[in-house]
Amino acid sequence: MMSFASIFRRSKMMDLREVMKSRRKTLSITQNDLAEMAGVSLATVKDIERGKANPSMSTVLEILDVLGMEITYSVRQTVK
Repeated sequence: MMSFASIFRRSKMMDLREVMKSRRKTLSITQNDLAEMAGVSLATVKDIERGKANPSMSTVLEILDVLGMEITYSVRQTVK
């Protein structure tokens, strides 16, 4: 079985909703359980996974926390 990190690295085109859904399934968490644990509605979780929602950053962070994930990014500057 592939680790979540290797799946994510394999597909750089994978967007946040796909990553969240994949992680949720890997952890065997239902959409309803995720909604309850994150303190959001079931409709919110479903809409995010379908790409039909534009959740607030706080909602995304709550869901990612439940999934044991975090958002990271790096900023690179080039000096000419």
